[in-house]
Amino acid sequence: MGDSPAPLYARVKQMITQQIDSGNWPPHYRVPSESELVNQLGFSRMTINRALREMTADGLLVRMQGVGTFVAEPKSQSALFEVHNIADEIASRGHRHTCQVITLEEEAAGSERALALDMREGQKVFHSLIVHYENDIPVQIEDRFVNALVAPEYLKQDFTLQTPYAYLNQVAPLTEGEHVVEAILAESSECKLLQIEKGEPCLLIRRRTWSGRQPVTAARLIHPGSRHRLEGRFHK
Repeated sequence: MGDSPAPLYARVKQMITQQIDSGNWPPHYRVPSESELVNQLGFSRMTINRALREMTADGLLVRMQGVGTFVAEPKSQSALFEVHNIADEIASRGHRHTCQVITLEEEAAGSERALALDMREGQKVFHSLIVHYENDIPVQIEDRFVNALVAPEYLKQDFTLQTPYAYLNQVAPLTEGEHVVEAILAESSECKLLQIEKGEPCLLIRRRTWSGRQPVTAARLIHPGSRHRLEGRFHK
């Protein structure tokens, strides 16, 4: 049997992506409104809305309240080749890793979380917020949401003894990962956790991981720009 046809919203995303890739819709181009796209493409408003929402979440479009939706300026991408355990990274430098667990709780998935973890809104997710230290200096905020069906015992773990990455790799071995890297200005609450000045530039890594076809986790990893850099090698 052949593959099942792509969902309607995925077909809308593909059509919009083709317009962007071809140059017909350059950066800052105003995308037709939802109503215009409904008329042009013949799909429902719900289908169009989901396509635009997902493309905005992926950074391809920018939606401005009351103004419209525009093609995003492409960001330069850095290849991150592997997903590492931060405790192992710190130990490899001969330094001491410790962490502080700020939040460890169950939540109902909102629209953004449900989209990232491919689940329905309102489904159960686990949320952990942890600050990692290298020789007592905070080097990362790990803000992680976990698919509760994949790791039902997540909230019972002591993450001062084992990182979430290490635990999740045991219960749902990582087979695929996705990274998006951005430069941001830390919010005041983040500055406090990282012990940095308000407005200091930080490196944000949005990471999603899968085990087989199952999304496992969606995380925001925030590093002070002065304390972190990305490295990688590749061969052609």
